[in-house]
Amino acid sequence: MSNMSKRIIVISGPNLNLLGVREKDVYGSVTLAEIGAAVTKEAERLGMEADFVQSNHEGEIIDKLHEARGKYDVIIMNPGAYTHYSIAIRDAVKAVEIPCIEIHLSNIHAREEFRSKSVIAPVCVGQICGFGADSYLIALKAASLL
Repeated sequence: MSNMSKRIIVISGPNLNLLGVREKDVYGSVTLAEIGAAVTKEAERLGMEADFVQSNHEGEIIDKLHEARGKYDVIIMNPGAYTHYSIAIRDAVKAVEIPCIEIHLSNIHAREEFRSKSVIAPVCVGQICGFGADSYLIALKAASLL
C-alpha cells in the first residue's frame, strides 16, 4: 500500500490532555495540542493522513478503535495508564484487526514496576517508548513502513 492512501488514527488516553502541565520531569513541557500539530505535519510530509484524538474514558477509546475498522490502515495509541490493566482495550485492538503501534512518552520499563507490564503490547505490531513527544513521530515513521 502506498503511503498516499494510508490513513492513521492516533489515540491518546487518560491524563494526556494535561501534558505540558503534569509531571514535566517525566513527560516534558510539550502540550498534547503541540504533539497533534507535529503529528499532522509529519504525516503530511510522509504522504499520509492522520487524525488525532484523546479521551480520558476507556469506553470512548474502545468506541474509537471500533470505528477505525474500514476507515484507518494503522492505529497509533498511547493508552496511558490503561496500558497496564485494560483487557477491554486489548480485546478491541485485537478485534479490529488493524495494525496498532503502542507508544509512551516515558520509558515504561524504567519506571515503577507496575508500569513495566503492558497488557496491550502483545496484540500490537510494536511498542515505542522513552522518546518523549518524539515517540509519536517515530511511530508515524514506523506506520509508513507497514
